[in-house]
Amino acid sequence: MNHKQHSVEMNKEKNMCERRDSKKYATGFSDNLEPLEALDLSKIKNFDDFARCMSKTAFGGRTLGEAADVLYEMAADKDCFVVGTFSGAMTVAKMGMLICDMIDKGMLNAIISTGALMTHGFVESVGMRHFKYNPKMDDVELYNKGYDRVYDTLELEKNLDDTEEIVAKVLDKIDKNEVLCSYKITELMGKHLAENAEGRAILKSAYSKKVPVYIPAFTDSELGLDMGIYMRRQRIKGEKPFQFNPFLDLEHYTERIKNAKKVGIFTIGGGVPRNWAQQAGPYLDIIDKRIGHGGGYKRINYAVRICPEPVNWGGLSGCTYSEGVSWGKFVPEEEGGRFAEVLADATIAWPIILKAVIERMEKKK
Repeated sequence: MNHKQHSVEMNKEKNMCERRDSKKYATGFSDNLEPLEALDLSKIKNFDDFARCMSKTAFGGRTLGEAADVLYEMAADKDCFVVGTFSGAMTVAKMGMLICDMIDKGMLNAIISTGALMTHGFVESVGMRHFKYNPKMDDVELYNKGYDRVYDTLELEKNLDDTEEIVAKVLDKIDKNEVLCSYKITELMGKHLAENAEGRAILKSAYSKKVPVYIPAFTDSELGLDMGIYMRRQRIKGEKPFQFNPFLDLEHYTERIKNAKKVGIFTIGGGVPRNWAQQAGPYLDIIDKRIGHGGGYKRINYAVRICPEPVNWGGLSGCTYSEGVSWGKFVPEEEGGRFAEVLADATIAWPIILKAVIERMEKKK
């Protein structure tokens, strides 16, 4: 580099420094950014206070607070049809009363669940118990004694046997020409609980509030196996077994989504319940495109998901709501969609968020 070139480069660097020194940096407020606040426990009097304060922190704490905000907006919006989707062993984990709270307080208009979650919840509903797992007992011993382990908790095989007898009594009352689907069966089980069981229960609350409970993967559960046993016994007796048509569930649910002004989804976990709930929008879309009438363009306006699965594993349980926008399932945030995703154990985050929202709702009455 000659002297002239060196001088040119020096002048460029000098000019850059002068521009940097004279530049007026943004203040955050100048771009309408929301300032954060330190978490001051001395100012927290209840769960609602806690959630509001957490929303002004960072990382996972902020997502918890923001989830409470979105769930509250969803529940408070009278035009919103809210769907709750539940997977994982939440009733074995003693989270069933949270679903009851959401039903009883009018926060859910439909439920989509795994069959296992509803089976174990039904066990609890009729007074049977789950137990804490003792690590000194190995799994062979558990099997021989009739204990079914769900991580750190035990379901009793006797509970499931006794539940099958109750399910059979419920099915005995159904017209044998009736074509069944999951929401019809869960409604009848809820009716049985309303007439025969004391205390609160998911299906009992759902029956009382006329909230349909769909189990898309019905045969993937003890409840489905109970019905399988019942139908085998029908055939042994020379009777015509029940007909089961899952498309009745699909059309029943889709019609409700189609008629809703707005749609919200509250998800614990993911899996089949989440996907089945979200596919109503694409289904309505392709009905119009491929048939020409009877469908529509319906997307989800509000969504809250509590699940520890990260997006990078590629499964639906961890996929972001923004990914769902590409499928036509969600209203984009820039068009007013309100979403919150909490990557946490639901048994920790869900009770806190729900309690905060319930307190907020009660304050507004």
